[in-house]
Amino acid sequence: MGLMMDDSRPIFVQIAERIEDDIIESRMPEESQVPSTNQFASFYQINPATAAKGVNLLVDQGILYKKRGIGMFVAEGARTKLMEKRKELFYEQYVVTMVKEAEKLGITVEQLTEMVRRGEKA
Repeated sequence: MGLMMDDSRPIFVQIAERIEDDIIESRMPEESQVPSTNQFASFYQINPATAAKGVNLLVDQGILYKKRGIGMFVAEGARTKLMEKRKELFYEQYVVTMVKEAEKLGITVEQLTEMVRRGEKA
């Protein structure tokens, strides 16, 4: 799974998001060890410093923590914290935008709700 090369966001941010996805989808359970920055760098074919920057972003957010001499681990409560963050982003990026566009087009809340239900079946 290569990184999106057409993505305008910095690669280290994309690395952090990939790790977040793995935590959210329980591929990296809480208190489990995560690959080293060199392993990430090798897997994604990027500079180890870039991989380290992505990992450190998650350390700063309390999602990952370092055990000296052993490696990086997923923090307890990381999945819940990430789910809350992603739900807020989802609301801001999709819901608010969708409601504004619906208002512009004269779509009622009922019609919008029906469209969402129709989308569930798609």
